[in-house]
Amino acid sequence: MRYIRYTLIAIICFCTTTHAQEKWDLRKIVDYAVTNNISIKQADVQAAITGLTLKQSKLGLFPTANFNGSTSYNNGRNQDPTSFNLITQSYINAGFQLQTSAEIFNWFSKKNTILSNQWQYEADKASVDKLKNDISLTVANDYLQILLSREQENIAQVQLKQTQAQLSNTRKLVNAGSLPELNASELEAQEAVDSATYINAKGNVAQATLVLKSVINMDAAAPFDLAVPSVEQIPIEKIADLQPDAVYVMAVKNLPQQRVNIFKLKAAQKAKEVARAGMYPTFSAFGGLSSNFINTKNSIFAPAGTYSSSPLSPQIEVGGTIYKVNSPDYSIIGKKGTAFLRQIDNNFRQQIGLGMSVPIFSGGQLRTNYERSKLNIKNAELQQEADNQTIKQDIYQAYNAATVALEKFNASRKSVTASQRTLDFAQKRYEVGMLGTFELITQQNNLFRAKLQDVLNQYDFVFKMKVLEFYKGQGIKL
Repeated sequence: MRYIRYTLIAIICFCTTTHAQEKWDLRKIVDYAVTNNISIKQADVQAAITGLTLKQSKLGLFPTANFNGSTSYNNGRNQDPTSFNLITQSYINAGFQLQTSAEIFNWFSKKNTILSNQWQYEADKASVDKLKNDISLTVANDYLQILLSREQENIAQVQLKQTQAQLSNTRKLVNAGSLPELNASELEAQEAVDSATYINAKGNVAQATLVLKSVINMDAAAPFDLAVPSVEQIPIEKIADLQPDAVYVMAVKNLPQQRVNIFKLKAAQKAKEVARAGMYPTFSAFGGLSSNFINTKNSIFAPAGTYSSSPLSPQIEVGGTIYKVNSPDYSIIGKKGTAFLRQIDNNFRQQIGLGMSVPIFSGGQLRTNYERSKLNIKNAELQQEADNQTIKQDIYQAYNAATVALEKFNASRKSVTASQRTLDFAQKRYEVGMLGTFELITQQNNLFRAKLQDVLNQYDFVFKMKVLEFYKGQGIKL
């Protein structure tokens, strides 16, 4: 009973594992690549950094505000920060300041900075889309390469089985004395060649799979069961609907690279306005609140009960005699400081004003920045023109390549049909002894090569058509 239970558990685990290994079609592979490709992640990070720059430039429209607080111990001859008198004693000082400033007019420098950063942010996001498209195209190419390698593997396997079947039949005839040993030896040699071809084809499938895993950033040891659609089921637009002129017009509108160039050009134009504004005066408003506290103590005086005069005492004249007026004497009976809050209130100061900053001479830096910004615009325009020319050239080359691939595919189909018909006749002649083994093997090899070339031409045609569809901005569809 225990062994039966373990057997059932093993069967359930095997079924669960088999079900968990879902097949990977092209859409799933592309989605995985877009999510995990390192280059795309880096582009996303760069776009996020540009987004933070845009956010910061928008916040720059608001006034700035800063609060400063400080305290210090002072000794020796210093200036009283509250009364501004010179004193010679130790004291502790505390000061507080709240300052704010705002630009009133700066020739739209901040506004254009925001717009420049906005267009740069859009350009970086479009760059991410371009990279995703490039990765998708690469993944589609590698995916089709795996399908091609598998077709070649299947053809090689069929060829090997046919040779083995012929060898088995020929060996029987040789043993019966109907055919010489040479016929069997020739087929054995052909079997060895077909086995090597089949093994090489299997290795090509494994190699193509590893290449695809590398592109999508998947562990080489991870399980990977590829969904293999028939090449005849892959949807392809009619080549008549993919004329290069029409494809180019749609490419300029839809491809991310063209959007990148447009956004970068707009960002450069706004950056020029920012550089020009830097050469003009800037007007701003500012204000501030501040107060101070000092822990020094003032002396407290009280009458001493005595009177005395000094050279500065007032005088009176009585009967021609001048008398000095005595004043009461005072003595220090203690010291008392002013409370913290009262000092803060008594020393409270306010400030408000207008400011103007006029750039007079900066070593040519401002003018150089302006001239550089104009050259950046010119460079962006040239880059846009160069990319448009490149994409147009690529589209025409892709259209020509697709046309040639279609003609080669049609020709290879005819070659397969003719080679199959020739092999059928050769097989009948071989069975009645009118054809040698070497000639039969030659016809088999001709058909094998024709089938391989046909599969190669078919996948080559499909991929070149997919490239044309990609230039229309429709992505990759398989």
